[in-house]
Amino acid sequence: MKPAEYVPLEGYERYHEDDMRSRIRAMANKLASRRSIRDFASTPVPRDIIETAIRTAGSAPSGANHQPWYFVAISNPDIKRKIRLAAEAEERAFYAAKAGAEWLEALVPLGTNPDKPFLETAPWLIAVFAQRRGGVRVGMRKKNYYVTESVGIATGMLITALHSAGLATLTHTPAPMTFLREICRRPQTEKPFVLLVTGYPATDARIPKHALIKKKLHEISSFVE
Repeated sequence: MKPAEYVPLEGYERYHEDDMRSRIRAMANKLASRRSIRDFASTPVPRDIIETAIRTAGSAPSGANHQPWYFVAISNPDIKRKIRLAAEAEERAFYAAKAGAEWLEALVPLGTNPDKPFLETAPWLIAVFAQRRGGVRVGMRKKNYYVTESVGIATGMLITALHSAGLATLTHTPAPMTFLREICRRPQTEKPFVLLVTGYPATDARIPKHALIKKKLHEISSFVE
């Protein structure tokens, strides 16, 4: 087996601690303003912006560097229509029978329902797929590792990149999502992970007040020093 090869690390700059605090606070404030929305404007978003966001997501860390993800960016109205119809069919089944009473009760403060017009209104849908097999090069059929963790990190970076560009997002996860694989013509070895809706917020966009509730630092972390 060929031993690992190394190259010099690039891209990092060491900042003064005061500058570090300023930069991290600015980032924290920026990301704290991100909200999941369902009121999108139909205003077009240039393809190159979506491409750059996906390229950013593709730089995420992954198990064995296999990069077990695939992104299908959709702006075609006919395809978005197909996705909406399929998603709403699953959502109707979810609200009518699949979801338990506790789950439905948890959704009440968010005001969600089976109707998903934003799937057609938003200029872009990005279907994220998790690959069970692949490798560091396209065409490889090796086993992928830490797939869920890797794709989750990449999706977080995708959301962050889109938000930094001034675009709103919504993570949509109807269950099951096998229709996405069929509509997007992806192989059986790929599992739909999330359907990310993105675009500009509508001028009259609103969010549930419930969504503003965020746990405090001491509620989500502890420090061992």
